[in-house]
Amino acid sequence: MFFTLMKTLHLGIIGGALYLLVELIWRGHTHWTMGVLGGICFTLFGFLTLIKIPLYLKALAGTLLVTFLELCAGLILNIWLKLSIWDYSALPFNLYGQICVPYALLWLPLSIAGIILYPRLHSWLFQKNHSNLRIN
Repeated sequence: MFFTLMKTLHLGIIGGALYLLVELIWRGHTHWTMGVLGGICFTLFGFLTLIKIPLYLKALAGTLLVTFLELCAGLILNIWLKLSIWDYSALPFNLYGQICVPYALLWLPLSIAGIILYPRLHSWLFQKNHSNLRIN
């Protein structure tokens, strides 16, 4: 149990670091809290690989999960704590300036990438082939 938790934590840290890199490339800057959020999302992608459904449904579920977590994080970090990490108020179809349809749609390809990367990274890091981690 402890080793499973540690493996999940390691993969979450790697996923968070990868998301920080994506943000740096996309926006030119980031905030450490996005690494935490990215790590949580990447870990959830790992759980999605355990479900026996097609990749497109996993990607849709990942997109919805990430969008929901982004809303929660935005309400806490930007609205409640007033950190002003991001503001989508000027973008169409936004909710409280924390999520919007254009960026939610960008989570679809990122979810696909995360769902495909998670089992490969898990196998590479821990040198095991896990047939229970499925892409489709």
